[in-house]
Amino acid sequence: QVQLVESGGGLVQAGGSLRLSCAASGLTFARYAWHWFRQAPGKEREFVAAINRSGGSTSYRDSVEGRFTVSRDNDKNTVYLQMNTLRPEDTAVYYCAADLRGVFMTSYAMTYWGKGTLVTVSS
Repeated sequence: QVQLVESGGGLVQAGGSLRLSCAASGLTFARYAWHWFRQAPGKEREFVAAINRSGGSTSYRDSVEGRFTVSRDNDKNTVYLQMNTLRPEDTAVYYCAADLRGVFMTSYAMTYWGKGTLVTVSS
């Protein structure tokens, strides 16, 4: 069965950094584009970042551009989200997601989802 397991969340102060990981199993990792979404309390789930199959193309929402970096390791079946210069507004549950077709920035387009990992940024 397909499983996506996020890890690396936690509590950090504003300006700090975290690296999230998403370990995948039960699917052919290299066939999928990988995404990160997040959902803050009272808000809709929103796109954060994505990386294509080869790892040669990445996409980010405007508010994280230059601060976050998404990467993938096909040998380890793992996708990462390096988050630097964190802000309180980055506080959310972060989810990884996979789509066989490629990179899409809408949550409803995703095929598989992880359970999420909580990131809390204090001011």
